[in-house]
Amino acid sequence: MKLTYRIVTPERIVHEGEADSISVMTTLGEITILPNHVPLLALMKAGEMRIKNGGEEVLLATSTGFLEVRDGSRISILADTAERSDELELTAIEEARSLAEETLKNIRNASDVGFTDAAAHLERELARHRVALKKRRTKQ
Repeated sequence: MKLTYRIVTPERIVHEGEADSISVMTTLGEITILPNHVPLLALMKAGEMRIKNGGEEVLLATSTGFLEVRDGSRISILADTAERSDELELTAIEEARSLAEETLKNIRNASDVGFTDAAAHLERELARHRVALKKRRTKQ
């Protein structure tokens, strides 16, 4: 038995298909979903998503969102952002990460909302950076 999944952002359907397992970062930690999983609704946090199917693995960088498991094998992922590793450009990510770190340093004395937004942006850029580095290592 396989999992069927669809990963959707406000802009597009990022990825869909069948898989043997899907690993996702949630607010309570990383979980791996296998066929016949119990029904589940979870909040996602920025991190790496791994989709395994046979000997193939797809890596994605995701931000916050929702994960739903229905009928033991149907998975819906609604994310604010999600990018496949082949869409990530390491140089641009490193620049965005540096900018997010600088913004976070400068906003420490500002409002809590501004600090929270900057911290969330940095967390997303760090997740994108990890996925991009893994993609680069597998190409070498």
